Amino acid sequence: MDRRQFLFTGLGTAAGVSGCRSASDTAHITGGFTGIQVERGHWLRDRLQSGKPWPAPAKVFRTEVLIAGGGVAGLAAARALRLRGVDDFALLELEDTAGGNSRAGTVRGLPCPQGAHYLPLPGDDAPEVQDLLEELGLRQRVAGRWTYDERHLCHSPQERLFLHGEWQDGLLPLHGVGASTLEQYRRFAALVEQARHAARWNMPVQLGRPALVQTALAAMTFVAYLDQNGLDDAYLRWYLDYCCRDDYGAGIATVSAWAGIHYFASRHGFHAPGTEVVEREGLLTWPEGNAWLTRRLAAPLGERLRTGRVVLRITLTRQGVEVDAWDTATATLERWQARQAVVALPIFVAARVVQDAPDFLRQAAQQVAYAPWLVANIHIARPLHDRPGAAPSWDNVLFGATGDASGLGYVDATHQSLAAVPGASVLTHYRALGDVGGARDGAPVGTAGRKLLLERPWAAWRDQIVAELSQAHPDLAAKATRMVITRYGHAMAIPRPNANGQIGHWPPQNMRNALSKSKHSPPRPVLAWERLRFAHSDWAGYSVFEEAFTAGHAAGG
Repeated sequence: MDRRQFLFTGLGTAAGVSGCRSASDTAHITGGFTGIQVERGHWLRDRLQSGKPWPAPAKVFRTEVLIAGGGVAGLAAARALRLRGVDDFALLELEDTAGGNSRAGTVRGLPCPQGAHYLPLPGDDAPEVQDLLEELGLRQRVAGRWTYDERHLCHSPQERLFLHGEWQDGLLPLHGVGASTLEQYRRFAALVEQARHAARWNMPVQLGRPALVQTALAAMTFVAYLDQNGLDDAYLRWYLDYCCRDDYGAGIATVSAWAGIHYFASRHGFHAPGTEVVEREGLLTWPEGNAWLTRRLAAPLGERLRTGRVVLRITLTRQGVEVDAWDTATATLERWQARQAVVALPIFVAARVVQDAPDFLRQAAQQVAYAPWLVANIHIARPLHDRPGAAPSWDNVLFGATGDASGLGYVDATHQSLAAVPGASVLTHYRALGDVGGARDGAPVGTAGRKLLLERPWAAWRDQIVAELSQAHPDLAAKATRMVITRYGHAMAIPRPNANGQIGHWPPQNMRNALSKSKHSPPRPVLAWERLRFAHSDWAGYSVFEEAFTAGHAAGG
């Protein structure tokens, strides 16, 4: 038993004895919804549907390049522009801070993520991300080898699973499973290795060309692939469903077999128990999650970052591009005129605001489905009592939760702390809602989850989350003081199968030509649509930092 486990167990036991509450006794836990201004996006949707004319612009601004959208892709585009000496640009962001899904907040003074919370160490397929980490001092060359700042690498223990009343190390169910389960683990591991040898699994995928085996996998669901290979073990399927919901927002019955295999083949593989021990790949994490990165990307922009702007219209003109945006602070319309624009908006939003949208944009908007997400940050006043088994970890998952509105466990926002004695903390709990309703009610994927996010009261979410996590932590209700919830209606694109085996929804190649190298260089003849560059993780068909950052860098480079 290490120091952290001893303190969690000892202090938790004492606190549990002194003040027990049942999991249903939650009235003292305060909180509410935070982080995202849902009304702004819905105001744009409703206004567009109403057909009402916009007011005349109160101000007109001119700039060389206009970036619409301040998520990872938009911030990467801004950085790329700065790197090549283009300072005459502006970035318009809907929310009050930039960051997209990589944003953060505080609860009782403790920083915590409100979305993406880690970044795997990037491979050589993502040189732009590697360069960013070097620029931020996270990676450097030492004695001819790349090393990472250990203060930002996830501290051990990294992850654990609550299974059969105990915690086990790692997330693949092992405690109490039988020989048939282990045999299916080995068979799936062999299939992953076979796929890795048959094709190159790029991360990001936009830099590679899919092989036939990959397009074949992209044409079927992951569950159909498992059926095809006789993999029906309940433990294996739970684990694979968890992995897909965690990375893609929907489970094995919704995502493509390509997505299910890509999860393993593009990074660490799948290692069955008893095989050669492979060191767990490193990952970077911070108390505030990936907001640590986006805040540093946004910091140099200064007044070029305009927050609280709802982009209403993007139109090509003879001279370049014209963008109308609603300033939520002054309730006025402002017009931006630029030579070129980077549209770093989700595809479904871009298709609404780009006037006379080209066919490829409208088709992509019809094909992409989005997973709603809920992120709950739970403040606990004292460490929790711990069950037997593996020590408290950064990532803590409960076995058995699957499908619909069930959760994905929690990460400990203070896991990186070097404090000698653990005290108050924030547990960041995630729920992927891409499978709610789904094909069962005939509605498009994600529709039922978004409806649930909007209609279910905060207190109902609080009670459900506390009850679920209390299976592993019966003293959670007694020690929780506050819970704030962030809702994302369209958090990430779901990599669903399609009959053509298509991976991603990339714009035509002429849309991805580089912007002119300098504002001082003479303008070259361009096709009209080349004035718009599209950059968002949606174009890859799934949402990870590497895809968004690489697309944004290419758009601004």
